[in-house]
Amino acid sequence: METAIQKAGVLLEALPHIQRFQGDTVIVKFGGSSMDNPEVVRSILEDVAFMSCVGLRPVIVHGGGKAINSRLKKQGLAAHFVRGLRVTDADTMAIVEQVLNREINPELVIILNGFGGKARGIHGEDIITVRKHTSEDPDTGATLDWGLVGEITNVDVLPVKAFLESGITPIITPLGADAARQVYNINADAAAAGLAEKLQARKLVFLSDVPGLLADPKDRASLMSTLRLSEVEDLIARGVIGGGMLPKISGALKALKAGVRKTHIIDAALPHSLLLELFTDQGVGTEIVNDAT
Repeated sequence: METAIQKAGVLLEALPHIQRFQGDTVIVKFGGSSMDNPEVVRSILEDVAFMSCVGLRPVIVHGGGKAINSRLKKQGLAAHFVRGLRVTDADTMAIVEQVLNREINPELVIILNGFGGKARGIHGEDIITVRKHTSEDPDTGATLDWGLVGEITNVDVLPVKAFLESGITPIITPLGADAARQVYNINADAAAAGLAEKLQARKLVFLSDVPGLLADPKDRASLMSTLRLSEVEDLIARGVIGGGMLPKISGALKALKAGVRKTHIIDAALPHSLLLELFTDQGVGTEIVNDAT
C-alpha cells in the first residue's frame, strides 16, 4: 500500500506540469554517445511517447555522428573536424545522408511507434534551407571552409505543424538544402535551435552526456540547476562553458532571444531524464531562462 501511495504522489506532482504544458511544442535533440546505447534510446523515446500521450507536442531532432564515423572508417575515409564541425566532402555527404535519412531515422520511428506513439520521419533537407557555412579563423584571419556544411537561413515549419496538429511526432534529420537543392550537413544542435525558434516552442531540450551545466567541469556534483541568459553569457566569457557544450549553448541562447521560453540540458543516460526534468518540481538538469522570466 505504501508503494502505491508513493506512486500516486508522483502522479500528483506531475499533474500541474502536465496541465501547464498541454498543447505546447517541445523540441528534443539527442545524438552523440546516447545513440550508441539501445537502452538509452528506448528510454528517451518512451519518455517522448508519454509526453505525447499527456498532451504535449514533441518534435525530435537527432544526430548520428558515431554511426557516421563508423561507416566512414569501413569505407576507408577519415573523419575530420574543424572547431567541432565535421568537414564534409561529397563522399562523406553521401554517407551522412544514408546513415541519417535511411537508417537511423526510420529505426527511431519504428521504436517510438512501438511504444504506442505516432511518429513520422522528416528528411531535414525537405524543410530546412541553408547557405554554405564559412567562418574566419580568429588566429590567422583565413577563411575556414567545411565543404558541404550548411548554415540555416529558413525552416518551412508547415509540414511539422501539420504532423503536430494530427497528433504525430516528427523525427527530423539535421540536413538542409540550398536553392540548387544541394544537400548539406548541419550541426544537430543548430538544427534543433532553428526549429525551436521558428515553431516558437515552449521548451528546447538538449540531451547530453553530462548532467547539465557544471560550475566545475570536472565535478558532476557542481550542477547549476537554473541560470539566466545573462549568467550563461558571463560563464562563456569567463571560459567556464566551452568545448563541445558551446554549440548547444549558442543554440539555446539564440532560441531564448527569439521567444522560446526555456531551454534545458539534461543527461541522456539517466533513465527517464526527460520526464524527471519536465514533470517534477526539482528537475534533474540545467534550465536556462530569459532574464525577465
